[in-house]
Amino acid sequence: MKNNIRNFSIIAHIDHGKSTLSDRLIQATNIVSTRNFKDQILDSMDIERERGITIKSQSVCLPYTAKDNKNYILNLIDTPGHVDFSYEVSRALASCEGAFLIVDASQGVEAQTIANMYLAIEHDLEIIPIINKIDLPSADIDWVKTQIKEDLGLDPDSALLISAKEGIGINNVLENAVKNLPAPEGDSSLPLKALIFDSNYDSYRGTIIHLRIFQGEIKPGDSIVFMSNNVNYKVEETGIFQITRIPKKKLSAGEVGYIIAGIKTVSDTKCGDTVTQKNTPCDKPLEGFIEAKPVVFSSIYPISSDEYPDLVRAIEKLKLNDASLIFEKDSSAALGFGFRCGFLGLLHLEVVQERLEREYGLSLILTAPSVQYEVFLTDSTKLMIDNPALYPDPGSIDITKEPYIKASIIVPDKYMGAIMKLCVERRGTNSNYQYLTNKRIEIFFELPLAEIVYDFYDKLKSITQGYGSFDYITLDYRETDLVKVDILINSERVDALSQLVHKNMAVSRAKYACEKLKDEIPRQMFKIAIQGAIGAKIITRQTISAFRKDVTAKCYGGDISRKRKLLEKQKKGKKRMKIVGKVLIPQSAFLSVLKSE
Repeated sequence: MKNNIRNFSIIAHIDHGKSTLSDRLIQATNIVSTRNFKDQILDSMDIERERGITIKSQSVCLPYTAKDNKNYILNLIDTPGHVDFSYEVSRALASCEGAFLIVDASQGVEAQTIANMYLAIEHDLEIIPIINKIDLPSADIDWVKTQIKEDLGLDPDSALLISAKEGIGINNVLENAVKNLPAPEGDSSLPLKALIFDSNYDSYRGTIIHLRIFQGEIKPGDSIVFMSNNVNYKVEETGIFQITRIPKKKLSAGEVGYIIAGIKTVSDTKCGDTVTQKNTPCDKPLEGFIEAKPVVFSSIYPISSDEYPDLVRAIEKLKLNDASLIFEKDSSAALGFGFRCGFLGLLHLEVVQERLEREYGLSLILTAPSVQYEVFLTDSTKLMIDNPALYPDPGSIDITKEPYIKASIIVPDKYMGAIMKLCVERRGTNSNYQYLTNKRIEIFFELPLAEIVYDFYDKLKSITQGYGSFDYITLDYRETDLVKVDILINSERVDALSQLVHKNMAVSRAKYACEKLKDEIPRQMFKIAIQGAIGAKIITRQTISAFRKDVTAKCYGGDISRKRKLLEKQKKGKKRMKIVGKVLIPQSAFLSVLKSE
């Protein structure tokens, strides 16, 4: 039975056609009726459909009768392409023996194509290249084959030519999966050893665990144990994914499927954990995934403090489905109780915020994203600071260091000057470049991570008209001149608006924040001063002028001193009002500061 199973993943750069190919493979194997079919069928979230991106790896079991008249089970795991979700890709690849690497026939090899190929090589997978979108007028197959040979080191003659949109060459992909991808190894008679590669929460059934069985078998009624925390459960249901969950009598070595065991304690399930039998456990756990390293930090608070318990429950359930989300409790004088969260990038931050708001009906405020800094105090103590509220007194600081990355940017060579200018503006150093083909160039820059998380990716896409692709690896920490910029409203510090920035950027960031707040905060009966400050030094100021009642309207002509007297009286009243006046800051004001210029 095991020889008739193939477990494979589809990997590619963002927007090269992974989800479209998955759609065609699902249609070719007839597991969904034409009436129930919809585009991007594996992308179950509204946000994925709206943005046209895959956020979650999704698995589906495809029954296929090959040309040799044998029946095969193809377990396909569709993966995201965006750099922020490469952690999802690594988890999917841990469950596979092979991968189809898609390259766009008009755009060629891009940054994430190379990054995802290296991930597949690390997991020792068989890689088959696919050239997609061959129906486009701008498709250049020979040029792409040259790139597959030179940039990826794969055999260009083995590349499959397809158009996922038009359905060209789809059966060839299925036949290649059967012929050229290895069957899974593992003995069903040995003790159970299964890897949790994903999970999600069902309000009726509890946690649904997505598993790859490496050895042994699992069936309803079995007592299982999670090896990371020794928690026991009894299996209620086992099955496979065919868009919907299809129950099966058992899952054996080599198969991919799900189990339900009435798990209501959300924190018991961890991605990368090993599941084994309670009575006959396996000798040692499987090697889990690499721990996700968050690079962007932001605090999430509910708009209404009554919603805090709902946020606690929602974030725990979301953690099940998104193992790369890291969080701890946090509190703010301005916003109350919330969570300090670590994300893999700005898109990841946006997606988590949208999922919490849509799937759990919460209204949230996020603080300005920051990275993790190393701060060395004069007494040789080392602190890791990602929250401006925890930044120590500048007088006690010896040196500060910030994380650096090595960015790899692939663009047509006509955009080289614009990219160089952008990277130098963002304090980029040690640049070099190489020509991949006669018109495509790969530029390398070492940049501070803090300059990337703000709006670098948006700027890159706009100046290269969408042709630029971007990938990075983290390097080390380097010395920097860091300051904490505070925002004061009516001389009161608003901790949720504080930011840690490089000294050269402090004035422009503070100015931008003050201008945005001036547009968003409604006028009062008294003047409101909005100030940006570094310590006690004010570096920028905006003033919201007061509403003013026309007290002189009833004076027709007459002596000017009469009018002056009324205005002086009004002035004194306003002064008194200003002393006790409190400013209400709307939610949109917090959000406006986060948006890039």
